[in-house]
Amino acid sequence: MRLLDLSCLCLAWLLAVPDTAFAHGVAEGDKGYIQEISGVHLMSFLYLGAKHMVTGYDHTLFLLGVIFFLYRMKDIGIYVSLFAIGHSTTMLAGVFFNFGINSYIIDAIIGLSIVYKALDNMGAYQRWFGFQPDTKAATLIFGFCHGFGLSSKILDYEISPDGLLPNLLAFNVGVEIGQLLALGAILIVMGFWRRTPSFLKHAYTANVVMMAAGFLLIGYQLTGYFVA
Repeated sequence: MRLLDLSCLCLAWLLAVPDTAFAHGVAEGDKGYIQEISGVHLMSFLYLGAKHMVTGYDHTLFLLGVIFFLYRMKDIGIYVSLFAIGHSTTMLAGVFFNFGINSYIIDAIIGLSIVYKALDNMGAYQRWFGFQPDTKAATLIFGFCHGFGLSSKILDYEISPDGLLPNLLAFNVGVEIGQLLALGAILIVMGFWRRTPSFLKHAYTANVVMMAAGFLLIGYQLTGYFVA
């Protein structure tokens, strides 16, 4: 199955099951666990962090957009590191200092990050404005936004202050492990696809599908903001 076909199936799934597709952050079962426990639980939070990243389709789509046209591991490492720095900084600071952003708004911004990167991959900014935005700065800034998305959810779940810092650090390590797992899977698929003639032929369309998923997330979250 080509990556384009897989992308279309993913978009159809998002349309079919919006309640799970847009549940950014922590699953309901994990929510109860976080609310009930206190003290240091390093392995539990390590697992929760990894699970969050691996199952978070918004993070995965953004990572896909970031590395879509990156071929050298050095470049991939730089961009993924910038995203990790941004994500980790705001997640840790947001929870530790009790600073959150409305979940609907920050998730809409996360959807915007997917749209932004898809348009960047399509060369839209050069055609529209005649210049290329700083992609490294954009990756770091949107990394901050992704981190605030998670910190806002964790704050909603009223995590216990007992053992807060070590638990958050363990969670963050888990997030980075999950990011490496997701990135590894993406690179394997992209590596096979790039060896076929269909890559350049369908790269533009794949980014259109990615952009559509981002707009879908934005629309869903803004609707929730005005309706809730």
